[in-house]
Amino acid sequence: MAGLEGYERPRRHTGATAARWSPAVEDEHALKALELFGNPTDAEVPLPSRPESAAIARRLAQVVVLRHWGLSPKLTEDVVLLVSELVGNAVRHTGARVFGLRMERRRGWIRVEVRDPSRGLPCLMPVHEMDLSGRGLFLVDKLSDRWGVDLLPRGKTTWFEMRAADR
Repeated sequence: MAGLEGYERPRRHTGATAARWSPAVEDEHALKALELFGNPTDAEVPLPSRPESAAIARRLAQVVVLRHWGLSPKLTEDVVLLVSELVGNAVRHTGARVFGLRMERRRGWIRVEVRDPSRGLPCLMPVHEMDLSGRGLFLVDKLSDRWGVDLLPRGKTTWFEMRAADR
C-alpha cells in the first residue's frame, strides 16, 4: 500500500470507554522492568515478540508516564491500555522475533511508538458490540488524539499521540 507513509487519523472525540486499570503508587514490577529492559524515553527498548512482553511494555509505560513525567493516573491508564493494544498487534500479526518500544514527551504532547519489521499495515475495522477481538486499533482511534503508521525501509512504526498538560 504505497503512499500511506506518514498516514495519520485525527481523533474524533466520542465517549468511548475502556476497562479500568488503576496504577499502584509503588509498583516494584514497573521499576524492575525499567531496570532490566531500559528506559523507552532514552532509546528504543527491544522486546521479544511474545505475549508476556505486553506486560513488560505496560509496566514501562506506567513508570514513565506516572513517575518520570508525573502525569495523571487517568492519562497513565489510557497510555498503558493503548501500549498493550499496539504491542498485542505487533506480537500477533507481524511474525517478528523482536519489536521496539519508544516514548517521548514534548510540550503538551506524549508520543508512543511500536516498531516492528513487518511492512503489513494495521487495519482499523468496524467493531460490533459482541466482537471478542479486533478492538485494538478501535481503542487507539478513540482514546488517542492522533495515531498513524510510518513505513520504514525495513518494517513500520505504529504510533499514537495524546495531549498532556504541562506542569
